[in-house]
Amino acid sequence: MGSRSDTDLAYIAGFLDGDGSIMLQVKSRSDTNRGVRFMATICLYQDTRHESPLLWMREIFGIGYISHRKDSITELRVNGFASVRRILILLQPYIRFKQVQVTALLNACEILGGRRVGDLNEVQLKELVDLVFLIRENNYKSRQTLTKETLLLRLGLTP
Repeated sequence: MGSRSDTDLAYIAGFLDGDGSIMLQVKSRSDTNRGVRFMATICLYQDTRHESPLLWMREIFGIGYISHRKDSITELRVNGFASVRRILILLQPYIRFKQVQVTALLNACEILGGRRVGDLNEVQLKELVDLVFLIRENNYKSRQTLTKETLLLRLGLTP
């Protein structure tokens, strides 16, 4: 990661607390033996007219990509268990409102880091499912229709 100070990290953590999302997403995949893939994501949002803080944060982290939505919102997204874990560890001391989500996603990163879903045992898979829904329950809104029972069945586990 680029240069960073405690002040920079505290600022970014505050931004994430207010205008960010911490997600453990479940993506359908036909090319895996379990049919799903988990994806760790940090997303920071800002009005496109004021996107410069997002560009600065991307420079600080040295990772992520910027996208411009049709509704005049710009996003900075960081995906991947190793990258998300590294950033969350740096920001965690300064997070105030999304500590539950940060802790849950760090746990998921620990379980999944460097492993495929097919390599996980039943206990690890059930823990991941619990973490997905813990994060969702603590986020402001989710348009997801996937239920816990459905995800357990897709993973070949008994609800």
